[in-house]
Amino acid sequence: MSRMIFINFPVNDLAASMAFYTSIGFENNPHFTDETAACMVWSEAIHVMLLTHDKWRTFTSRPIPPSTSGEVMIALTFDSREAVDGITETAAANGGTADINPVQDHGFMYSRTIADPDGHVWEPFWMDPAAIPQ
Repeated sequence: MSRMIFINFPVNDLAASMAFYTSIGFENNPHFTDETAACMVWSEAIHVMLLTHDKWRTFTSRPIPPSTSGEVMIALTFDSREAVDGITETAAANGGTADINPVQDHGFMYSRTIADPDGHVWEPFWMDPAAIPQ
């Protein structure tokens, strides 16, 4: 079996979260989706499990952090600066928040940060490895 990552997120509104993730390019896997959870697929290796708070609590007794706290920042690569800008703008237009951190432009690398409707943080970025300063 190939290595995969399943990122689990507690969400307030499953339908709204599914709509948000669909808008930024994820696809729903109906085999792992019901009224309590949805599997949203970014690639063959990366999946996001959106879990209602009740479903989340079946996995852990740890408290659900408030949407204003930092937990993790998940970075995804894109093919261009324009693609980074595009997903950031799409996220903001579909219930997310754009640029929760300052835009980072290092010439060889460009990134922005978005939060989904529940405050989970993503960092879309582009990098040109050949241009990294030596």
